[in-house]
Amino acid sequence: MKMNPYLAFSGNCEEAFKYYEKVLGGKIVMMVPHAGTPAEEHVPAEWRDKIMHARLEFGDGQVLMGADAPPQFRTTMSGFSISLQFTDIPEAERIFNALAEKGQVRMPFAKTFWAERFGMLIDRFGTPWMVNCEKPA
Repeated sequence: MKMNPYLAFSGNCEEAFKYYEKVLGGKIVMMVPHAGTPAEEHVPAEWRDKIMHARLEFGDGQVLMGADAPPQFRTTMSGFSISLQFTDIPEAERIFNALAEKGQVRMPFAKTFWAERFGMLIDRFGTPWMVNCEKPA
């Protein structure tokens, strides 16, 4: 079994996933708009070019998925964070800073009692992230 986060956006999924692709060094392997699919008839006309399903692969077999949720199906992202684990402090810091750009830092990226570095943020798209750089065993 695998578990993959699936994020619901309010119309900016394509922009978010292109940003995540760049920041995380991944590859978008699927980006399907509502238009041209059976879902097309279930969304307002202005939503047809919005994303019905996106899939980003990055790192060592990691997957992040998402979509633009039409207003009647949209819920606010809360009660969770996407947690990224690192052993390389400079890479962890680079990704934390990139995700924090135009977002809101909830806990600055700094040394803690459990990690070489740890930080929490909500990015410009509303996605909550935790970036953890583990202490050596």
